[in-house]
Amino acid sequence: MKNEIHHNKMTVINGGHFSDLEGFYEEISTVFMKDTDWKVGTLDGFDDILYGGFGVFENSEKLEIVWKESQKSKEDLGFDLTKEFYENKIRQGKPFNVKLIQEKLDELIEGKGQTLFDILIEIIESHKNITLILE
Repeated sequence: MKNEIHHNKMTVINGGHFSDLEGFYEEISTVFMKDTDWKVGTLDGFDDILYGGFGVFENSEKLEIVWKESQKSKEDLGFDLTKEFYENKIRQGKPFNVKLIQEKLDELIEGKGQTLFDILIEIIESHKNITLILE
């Protein structure tokens, strides 16, 4: 019987490759979904692929995500872009819950809300099989 060594799979998100949410989705689609036709285009979609089984890793498989240039991403996906993200959803209305989004926008403006960067980090960290390393 061979001794099998299991290494955690490692994936790199490069903050130098994007400066907005659409760019982040492009980067994620390239990194996680290569060889598939499916593209990530929403926060829920990003959460879904982290369960595995779609692209480069299987369900519950241990995964390490290294986010290079994360400080740049933190600034890019910070207050201004998040405010615009919420305002666009409010302007669009249905199917979005405008009241909930307005509350999130108010919290953001009061300095208590999450930025898009914070939300993305929270999504990643909600997956116990994934280790996130910010560089």
